[in-house]
Amino acid sequence: MDKLQKVSVARGIFWVEAPDADLRILCGCPADSVKHLMKRGLIQQREKGGVPCETGPNAILLSDVMLQNGELSNLGEFPVLQMLYKQGMILPNHPNNSGQKPLLIGRSEQVSAQMQYIFRGNYGLVSDEELMQAGVSYDDAQWMMRLKLRFAFGRIAPSNQLLEGLVVGEGKVEIRNGLFIERLATNNYRFSYQDETVDVDLNLEIGNRYETPYPLGYLRFKREYFAVLHSGEGDGWDVNRPSMSSILMFQGRLYLIDAGPNLYSNLSALGVVVDEIEGIFHTHAHDDHFCGITTLMRAGRRLKYFATPAVRATVQRKLGALLSMEHERFTDFFEIHDLQQGCWNNLQGLEVKPIFSPHPLETTIFQFRALWHEGYKVYAHYADIVSLKVLHGMIEEDTSKPGLSEALFNKVKVNYLAPVDLKKLDIGGGMIHGNAEDFRDDLSDKILLSHTALELNTAQKEIGSSAPYGVVDVLIHSKNNRTRESALQFLEAYFPEIPGEDHQALLNGDLVEFNPGNIMLKEGQPANYILLVLHGTVERISTLHEVHGYMDAGSFVGELAVLNRCPSEASYRAVNFVWTLRIPVFLFLEIIRRHGLLEKLQSNLEIRAFLQSSRLFGEGLSYPVLNRMLEGITSRRYMPGEPILCRDLTYLNMILAGEVRRMVGGEELDVLGARDFFGEEGAVFGLPCLFRLEVLEPTDVLQIPGELLQAIPIVRWKLYESYLRRAQAIIHGSENEQVFVWRDAFAIGVHEMDTHHKKLVEIANSIIEIIGSNIGKESLMKSMDALIAYTEYHFQAEEKMMEAYGYADLEHHHHLHVKLVSQVVEFQNMVEEKDDYLGLDFEGFFSDWLIQHILNEDRRYAMHLNDRCIF
Repeated sequence: MDKLQKVSVARGIFWVEAPDADLRILCGCPADSVKHLMKRGLIQQREKGGVPCETGPNAILLSDVMLQNGELSNLGEFPVLQMLYKQGMILPNHPNNSGQKPLLIGRSEQVSAQMQYIFRGNYGLVSDEELMQAGVSYDDAQWMMRLKLRFAFGRIAPSNQLLEGLVVGEGKVEIRNGLFIERLATNNYRFSYQDETVDVDLNLEIGNRYETPYPLGYLRFKREYFAVLHSGEGDGWDVNRPSMSSILMFQGRLYLIDAGPNLYSNLSALGVVVDEIEGIFHTHAHDDHFCGITTLMRAGRRLKYFATPAVRATVQRKLGALLSMEHERFTDFFEIHDLQQGCWNNLQGLEVKPIFSPHPLETTIFQFRALWHEGYKVYAHYADIVSLKVLHGMIEEDTSKPGLSEALFNKVKVNYLAPVDLKKLDIGGGMIHGNAEDFRDDLSDKILLSHTALELNTAQKEIGSSAPYGVVDVLIHSKNNRTRESALQFLEAYFPEIPGEDHQALLNGDLVEFNPGNIMLKEGQPANYILLVLHGTVERISTLHEVHGYMDAGSFVGELAVLNRCPSEASYRAVNFVWTLRIPVFLFLEIIRRHGLLEKLQSNLEIRAFLQSSRLFGEGLSYPVLNRMLEGITSRRYMPGEPILCRDLTYLNMILAGEVRRMVGGEELDVLGARDFFGEEGAVFGLPCLFRLEVLEPTDVLQIPGELLQAIPIVRWKLYESYLRRAQAIIHGSENEQVFVWRDAFAIGVHEMDTHHKKLVEIANSIIEIIGSNIGKESLMKSMDALIAYTEYHFQAEEKMMEAYGYADLEHHHHLHVKLVSQVVEFQNMVEEKDDYLGLDFEGFFSDWLIQHILNEDRRYAMHLNDRCIF
């Protein structure tokens, strides 16, 4: 038997086992990694000492990068839950409870991020103060914390009391019992045990996504007036179905209820693209309802986010921990609509009532209603409810002890059993999930049983129905043609200059459906029609021109060929069921000529085709968004040796042709060519450039103003992902002694503030780079401005947190902040007066100015916050 065994589980997921060292390592833990292990037989049902339990991993190797191709790479919540509870590693008197904790392995920032993310996943908001900051009243915060502590067995425990972390830096590190690990490159690791080694590569290739553990196929559905499309009935352990979720239809608009794992694949199977979604209603932040949220952050516009402030606050903190991002940045990607709990909130005719439901973290169930002939039609979505028997056992009238009052129990029971037209509920069982028997006498017209990995038993079948994936329950039928309504909206957005009668002429074409996998237009063939995509996703491919991307609803197939008067330069293929409006070529050309649009459209063709062939702009952008961006683009040529000035970095620079080298000190980071870009730090994120840029040959670029990109979530998300990778490469890969390296010793143990401190170190690195390369005072002053602005933002956030938690030494700390800001302003003034950088010791200044403040002062308030369960 091999001393080291390696199994390729799924794309980006491996299993490495050293039996003699008693180590079973899950390498890579994206969404649903536990389900993949179950499918491969690496998690099995067993008995140990007569006690039923599961096998599985006892350690996780984390990805070096938080994001890969837009998806979260490290989602350890369910693998950790499987180890702690299903394997029994935390259960009292369980034969698998040896005192050994589950082990998280990886870079320090990834281990730290996972600890905080799992902490938030366990508890949500962890104090009266955090609840009140989320808009909860003092009295409500008191009883909510009592109940939360009852679920938490009496105390909020930091993750390091449940888990162990192992940081892999340079060189070999022993994991346990003679098994060693070594990082060879980003996401490339080597395990060695005695005389055997195995290597794993956790990198995803460009364009690849993590796989779903279950087949979905492709389905079609009709857009109804008020209806529910069932997009998931399983739970976080169901290997055959997506987790419990629904898509709500109302007056042609689509709303998600929760965002579970593999959301992109789920929507693609249903023929829904992200930009078709109006918004999401969010029940709570457990991974099986939360971790698909990054898919929604890749839209061409900010989608609407509907939740109570407390649920939203939990989601923001959990996502911020995963991405090491300020939780306020959530609003960069979503249009926030806070809902009032316990009341009907009217959203353009759709009414929704979020109702408190007991759970370990902030959770609401939802009722939705729409007015019709003789009253309202109501759909109730009850995800992650609790068994009434279990809840009754938590009743404790002594307010000094964890639990809930009998009055609150009765209120929850009344809410659960309120009769509606259609009720979908969680029957997952166990302490924190529902029980179908509670609803045996429910007077609702139809009950759907959901959120379970098990087949319904006979008793459950008497209580409620099941809903296969893709089935639609219609509460109010539509009398309108929603498909042509969508077509008209796209035409009006694309051709705002054209009058209504000509929109109607274009709209009069045939509606044509393409089956999944069908070619709609072949490369090299003329376009006999222009196809306006109304629903579904189209793949655009050209091996000759190295083009591969995706087009969503609102895009045209064949338009480029028609306007260029040439055969198609790419093949277009239906990914799922695709509905299109077929527009005759002559009619299309005649109408745009009539209104003087032909020349304008033709003039932008080359640039638009170039942008659509890039990874950054090749998917997720509607034509109106792309056209607005085209109107603001200018071009620029750089010659070898020409400096790239600070003002040029207020644009995103997309290289048309040429080469630019990106440097850190004297070290080459990479060389940029056609379709690569630079300048996003300043253009989109308001940060100074972390690099020095050298023009190697005549280089033509498209300069795109940052303000045009900041409101496009999918572009912002891709830029953030590439920015994280490069910033990480500097911190971990640079040998330049002038560059600050974030060290574990700098961490104060409050994740949000540590995230701020890391950003200050990044800005300091950029200033050192500018000083070292002597590239101009303008760039240096801009970077100093960024340092001052972020410092003030950070200090305000820090003082707000100290005030909320009653830190006694706040006034003294505030005076230190005032002094630090004045010092950096004085340093900036000194720089402005100098003609050169000689004798300018910014590194020493920054070390004394901030690092000593972190090490000495911030640790004091951090201990106070830690005592309040803020980590």
